[in-house]
Amino acid sequence: MHTIVTRFRRLRAEAADAGMSTAEYAVGTLAAVAFAGILLKVVTSPAVQQALGGIIGRALK
Repeated sequence: MHTIVTRFRRLRAEAADAGMSTAEYAVGTLAAVAFAGILLKVVTSPAVQQALGGIIGRALK
């Protein structure tokens, strides 16, 4: 009987961890999307596009 209780407790603990992992993935995905949005805004700004164009132009000469 003791081993059944021990196994049940272990299964409950593992199930709780599975939920936490899903929540952590959701937060990580949300952070990645936010970072991508900010990066897109920065890269598409005229100043950055001009700087990148200059760098690429000099590299191709």
